[in-house]
Amino acid sequence: MRVLQLVPSADSTAYRGQVRALRAHGVDCATLAVPGDHVPGERSRSPREYLRHLASAFRVRGEFDVVHANQGVVAPTALALAGLPTVVSLWGSDLYGTLGPVSRACARLADGVVVMSTAMAAELGTDCRVIPHGVDTERFRPGNPQTARAELGWDDGHHVLFPYARERTVKNYPRAERIVDAAADRLDADVSLHAVTGVPHERMPTYFVAADALLLPSDHEGSPNAVKEALACNLPVVSTPVGDVPERLDGVTPSETAATDTGLAAALADVLARGERSNGREQVRALTRDRTARELAAVYREVLDG
Repeated sequence: MRVLQLVPSADSTAYRGQVRALRAHGVDCATLAVPGDHVPGERSRSPREYLRHLASAFRVRGEFDVVHANQGVVAPTALALAGLPTVVSLWGSDLYGTLGPVSRACARLADGVVVMSTAMAAELGTDCRVIPHGVDTERFRPGNPQTARAELGWDDGHHVLFPYARERTVKNYPRAERIVDAAADRLDADVSLHAVTGVPHERMPTYFVAADALLLPSDHEGSPNAVKEALACNLPVVSTPVGDVPERLDGVTPSETAATDTGLAAALADVLARGERSNGREQVRALTRDRTARELAAVYREVLDG
């Protein structure tokens, strides 16, 4: 089976891991990314570049059995390839953000639809499969926090990880700053907030092991990979109740979700005061990339069989 994978950008580590796992399951994947520079969370391409993407897809469509649009922004291109079975995956912002109406319309027309969480499925209101991105549990695993801190040059105080660019508005870095300041006041202690971006993915486990907590004050999410990676490293998580985060944190301690700044600050202060690692790895043990690939391959076979 040959699958044409349409993506806004081929830089996503979640996407690259997904393709490697699919290939291990005998699915022949070819990636076609939208040309031009891409800044996550921003509209960084022109209509002309999307038209070029569409033209490239038309030129090669005869070589494939299925087309898979990874994110709603490339779903119109997939649907334009008439006669080729179409799968559309929605990741989160493409459903909840400004592209929501386009994503919903494309989902109704696609042969198969994949979303990241049951919350997204309920929001979409269309027949779909819930298949979150898997986590690389071999790379992301518990380690020695003191060793990791020494490697990063961090002191022995409290350290909170925000693994996104400050400019990602949906991640809400200004809110993260407010919450950390409020937690520091509650503890009467210094708390450092680390916004980490641009680091090679293979280096990120060091940050997850070194930190005392992951803070995710997002406005909305699908199935945030950073939360699953934190859990794989037994790093406590404090988050807004977005996407599948409440489901992922069910039974995980210490970790907590809260909707308000006051609740998030109290939860973060509690986690930092306890100074313990979580039992999160057990929660994500089954959420492997291999599982994601098997479930996606089943969707491909279903749409191919009509």
